[in-house]
Amino acid sequence: MERFLSAVAMVNQAAAEAGVGVAGESLLGTIKIAVLPIAKVFTMCFLGFLMASKYVNILPASGRKLLNGLVFSLLLPCLIFSQLGQAITIEKMLEWWFIPMNVILGSMSGSLIGFIVASLVRPPYPFFKFSIIQIGIGNIGNVPLVLIAALCRDKSNPFGDSEKCSTDGTAYISFGQWVGAIILYTYVFQMLAPPPGGTFDIEDGNLPIKDPPKEATAEQLPLLTHEEAASANPKEEHQPTASEKGKFKGLLFFLYEKLKLKQILQPPIIASILAMLLGAVPFFKQLIFTADAPFFFFTDSCIILGEAMIPCILLALGGNLVDGPGSSKLGLRTTAAIIFARLVLVPPAGLGIVMLADKLGFLPAGDKMFRFVLLLQHTMPTSVLAGAVANLRGCGREAAAVLFWVHIFAIISMSGWIVLYLNILF
Repeated sequence: MERFLSAVAMVNQAAAEAGVGVAGESLLGTIKIAVLPIAKVFTMCFLGFLMASKYVNILPASGRKLLNGLVFSLLLPCLIFSQLGQAITIEKMLEWWFIPMNVILGSMSGSLIGFIVASLVRPPYPFFKFSIIQIGIGNIGNVPLVLIAALCRDKSNPFGDSEKCSTDGTAYISFGQWVGAIILYTYVFQMLAPPPGGTFDIEDGNLPIKDPPKEATAEQLPLLTHEEAASANPKEEHQPTASEKGKFKGLLFFLYEKLKLKQILQPPIIASILAMLLGAVPFFKQLIFTADAPFFFFTDSCIILGEAMIPCILLALGGNLVDGPGSSKLGLRTTAAIIFARLVLVPPAGLGIVMLADKLGFLPAGDKMFRFVLLLQHTMPTSVLAGAVANLRGCGREAAAVLFWVHIFAIISMSGWIVLYLNILF
């Protein structure tokens, strides 16, 4: 009897040790899966940094500007059009409704956290709303696309087939980009307006103004609306009213200027809209996006060009870091608070949003990549496009400093959050 009991105890102990070993291997595997994509991103960024350094200097500022333009105007739209068009259907559009909603909820929760942090830290007066935006608006496009591509390239990734993993992930990310663009050029554009009676005190002391009148002041908005243009010319104001057609054209012009449609309808957004319209209609899908389609050569060309987007954008991003953070009037305390809030405080709020939506049945059942993309949308560093809007509004120097430091520290934070997300999902 004693021998039997001792044998059972030995078996239990061996099983426990084996369980610990399996758990240890599982944890190490999760860390490997989470860290390797970040390591790939860091390596390519470092090569871009090296190419732009004064020792090599084959990727100067002018070259990086051209490379950024090529990515934004051609390579990224090609990637979005080919991947989203192949994956989208009307049924999937109805299933994916929470992706754009997640972008909106993420901007709202991030802005609320930004308001609380800015109220506690008290940044310099002109930069209160600026701090809210830098915390609240994350990069929902370029960086997630890079991470998904790097993650899915590994055959041992937990999402299964590499091709399906990449196609689904890219489609999910692309489906939410149009909402992000609307948020950027409406909410962010208004929040980053100069304070009343002053400017952000940039070097030239002036804000970019489109077609300013002779007596323009710094308090005016950068874009002149149709009403302001009419009031600036009293002769036109007293002219007789035009026909109904003329009034309709005037209304359209006013809406075009007021809603900043020219800024919203950027190449990646146009590619997303075209992919959704053509991919959701079975006739056009069979004509363009299927492998035996007569016009699949166009989609295949877009796929080839889209594959070049990832290395190009990482080389440009690494090259942009060669100039360093530059000079900023935010101060160390405000900059550190923005980085901490964006990378540490915002992701848990996003995790709560996604988990609640899952409990309420808003997410497609069993689709782990869908949930992973939703979580990534809350984990990314500050949006690069938000920095571009800040530059347009006159606070580009401070935005460049925040973007520099937040991307440096995001390498560490994203690894940790991805480990947590994979443990939750699998």
